[in-house]
Amino acid sequence: MSDSRFATFTELLRARAAELADEDVHIFLRDTAAGVVADHLTYGELDREARRIAACLQEYEVTEQPVLLVYSSTVEFLKAFAGCLYAGVVAVPVPPPGEAGRDKRLNRTTAVLQDTGARVVLTETAVAPEVALWLARNSRSDTACVVSDAPGTGDAADWQPVSARQDDLVFLQYTSGSVSEPRGVTVTHRNLLANQTALQKLLQTTREDRFGSWLPYFHDMGLVAHLLHPIWLGSLSVQVTPLSFVRRPLRWLQAIDAYGVTVGGGPNFCYDLCVRRVKDEQIAELDLSRWRLALNGAEPVRPESLDEFAERFAPAGFRPEALRPCYGLAEATLVVSGGTPGTPHVRKDFDKSALERDRVVGAGTEERFQTLIGCGRPVDAEVRIVDPLTHQELPPGTVGEIWVRGYGVARGYWKRPTETIRTFRACLNDEESNFLRTGDLGVFDDGELYVTGRLKEVIIINGRNVYPQDIEWAARTVSPALTFGVGAAFSVDAGREHLVLIQEVRGAGSAELRTVAQKIQALIGKEFEVPAGNVLLVRPGAVRRTSSGKVQRTLMRKLFLDGVVRGEYEVLTPDVWALARADDVLFGEDLLRPEGAEGGRRW
Repeated sequence: MSDSRFATFTELLRARAAELADEDVHIFLRDTAAGVVADHLTYGELDREARRIAACLQEYEVTEQPVLLVYSSTVEFLKAFAGCLYAGVVAVPVPPPGEAGRDKRLNRTTAVLQDTGARVVLTETAVAPEVALWLARNSRSDTACVVSDAPGTGDAADWQPVSARQDDLVFLQYTSGSVSEPRGVTVTHRNLLANQTALQKLLQTTREDRFGSWLPYFHDMGLVAHLLHPIWLGSLSVQVTPLSFVRRPLRWLQAIDAYGVTVGGGPNFCYDLCVRRVKDEQIAELDLSRWRLALNGAEPVRPESLDEFAERFAPAGFRPEALRPCYGLAEATLVVSGGTPGTPHVRKDFDKSALERDRVVGAGTEERFQTLIGCGRPVDAEVRIVDPLTHQELPPGTVGEIWVRGYGVARGYWKRPTETIRTFRACLNDEESNFLRTGDLGVFDDGELYVTGRLKEVIIINGRNVYPQDIEWAARTVSPALTFGVGAAFSVDAGREHLVLIQEVRGAGSAELRTVAQKIQALIGKEFEVPAGNVLLVRPGAVRRTSSGKVQRTLMRKLFLDGVVRGEYEVLTPDVWALARADDVLFGEDLLRPEGAEGGRRW
C-alpha cells in the first residue's frame, strides 16, 4: 500500500480506517487475576473513538498545543493518540505515575508537564485517580484531567475535521538520555512519514507482517516502530505490558508465538533477560520460527548477547539471521541505519589499542581486540563521521561524531531555540548545513556503520579512550551478586582524570563486598589498562536510568560529586574522596571514616 498519496499521518490513518474497518489494528494483552485478557481494537473502532476524543479536545480549544497522554493500556493510548491527530493537537506520550519507580516517574512526568505547559491531560479510568492526585500535588488546578474512556466523554458527531499540513507537529518525543535533562523532540507529519518510509525500506515490511512489543508507548522505538509502523502498513500490532515482560519475559515470547509475530524487538538487555529467565522446558513449548526480525537497538549491541540468544532459542525455531542490530534516535524520529533482512548481521574484530585512539584497524591474531557489531547502512539519510571540535568530516576509518541529515530528522527541541540550533542546525566543513549532531561516536568500515560510544561519556585516561558501557559490562562478570544489577562508569577531574564505577549489588553479605570491589578493580586494570581506584557498591535501584532503561551516567556523576550517592561499600582514592566527600571533611564526618584497604568505606 503506497503512502506517497498522503501528506499527513492523519490522512493515512483515515484511509486505513476506511479500507480496513473490520480488521484488528492492535491487541493489548492485559494482566488480570484470572490470567491474560486480550483487548482487541479494529481500524473502524479506532477511527470512531478518535473522532469522539477529538470532539472533546476541540471543546478545550487546544489546537496546535501539547496535550499529555497518560495510559496503562495501549488500546486506550492509541485511541487518544489518534484523537490528538484528528483534533490537530500535539500528542505528548508520558509514563503514568504508577507504583513501579514511583518517584522517578513522577519527577520525569512533572518535568514534561512544566516544560510543555499543557492545559489538558488525557488519561483512562484505570489510572485517573493517580493522575488527578499527581496534578493536585503539583498545584495544577488549571490543567484539565480528561478521562477519555469515561461514559459521556465527547461525541463523535460533534467532531470538526481539521486541515493539517506536512510541517505541523504530530507529537513531542521526550528524551531523557544520559547526557541531558528531558527535552521534547518535535516530530512533524513530514518527519514521521519519511521515517516510516525508511523503516519499510530497512525492514522490508509488508501488510502481512505482525508486530509484537513490550516497549512502552512513550519510548521512540515502541511508538514509532511497533505501534505506528503497523498502522502505516495497514497491519497489526500486539502489546505486552513492560511490567509483565520484566517480571516474566516468557510472556513476550509466548505472544510472538501465539499471534504469529514477524517483527519485534527492543534494547540489548531484553535479549539477556530472556536468556536468563526463560527455562528449557518453556522454550520447548515455543515456536519462534515465524519471527523474522528481532530488532536490537536503543543501547550498545553486545555480540555475546546475540550469540547467547540465538543459541538458547534455536530449539524453538529461532534463526540467528533474524537478529537485526540497527541504529536510530528520537531526534531522527527513529531509524537511521540497519542491515539487510535475512542476512547475518555484521561483526568485526578491531585492534583495541587503535580504537582507543580513534582509529579502526583490523585485529591481528595476537593483538588486543574488541568485537563490534555493525548497525548496517544508512537508509534515506546522509550520515557523516565528523570531528566534534572542528566540524570537519573525517576520513574513512576514523572514529568521530555521527551526524545525520534527512527528512526524517525532527525539527528541533520544544521551546529550546539555542539547543535546537546547536544540535539540529550543525554546519559541516563550513559549507553544508542542517545536520543533526547525534552525540554518538561511530565509524564507517566497508560502508558499515559501527557505533562505538557516546561523545560526552567517553572516558579519557592516560590518553586512552575508554567507553563506560564496556567497563560496566565487564564488571558484572566478576560475581553473581552483580549479574542482575546495573552500573554507571564515568570520570571525575581530581587533579587528573579518575575512573569511578558505581555498581548495584544484590545478595552479597557485608563480608563479601570488599572482595567483590577488589575483583572489579583487578579486572578493570587488567582488561582496560587503566587505574580503577574508585568503586562504589550500591543497593539495587540506586543507579538512575531513563524510561527505556538507559543508564544516566551524567546524572550519576553529578550525584556522586554532590555527595548524594553513598555506597554499601566504597573504595575511593584520596584525591577523589576529597573531591566527592568535601562536606564530610567540613563537618568532621571524616573522623568516623573507618580505616581500610585503599580508603575503603563501609556503611
